[in-house]
Amino acid sequence: MSLTRKGAATKQRIVEGAAEEIRDQGVFSLRLEDVMARTATSKSQLFHYFPSGKDELLLAVARHEADRVIADQQPELGSLTSWAAWWQWRDKVVARYRAQGENCPLHTAMSQIGAATEAARAVACELLKRWQDQLAAGIRHMQGIGEIPPGLDADREAAALLAGVQGGVLILLTTGGLDHLEAALDRGIAHLRGPDRPSHDPDGCLSSAVQTGS
Repeated sequence: MSLTRKGAATKQRIVEGAAEEIRDQGVFSLRLEDVMARTATSKSQLFHYFPSGKDELLLAVARHEADRVIADQQPELGSLTSWAAWWQWRDKVVARYRAQGENCPLHTAMSQIGAATEAARAVACELLKRWQDQLAAGIRHMQGIGEIPPGLDADREAAALLAGVQGGVLILLTTGGLDHLEAALDRGIAHLRGPDRPSHDPDGCLSSAVQTGS
């Protein structure tokens, strides 16, 4: 659908309103009437932009939240050019999920649509690819300046680090605890430094959790 600037803004307002409604009420309590009230839109407007109704809106919310996952990690994720930058990225990820807690609009929207559907899988794959590619770019940069052993496969290391993060997030959503997410990030970054390098940061730029060994 080709949209005017005003139409695109209205559609975006509906998506953001639905995401906020999910945060406040949960996906299973989501009603289109509440989204319309929150976004000051009519039923005809909502179905104009989302002809298939709730499922199509939830997919748009999932895409929106996937974009936010990457955007919320910037500029650190796109600038992994020093160990200080890696730890700043680590702390930003932890802070994001600490603030979000167990309420994840992306996860809830995807679970409601059905993660096995082709559209939902495409959203998830695109998010993970973008995230992994930026981690791999950071690893290659650090290899280029001699800070990460050249023998490590950047793509596989990025995949392993991302898998650890996603596992930590899943445990957070289940238990409400951040310990596993923090451990996955701390161990993953420490592994990149290599066995012959000190695990501490001589310039004092490690996160407090790493300095205390948590």
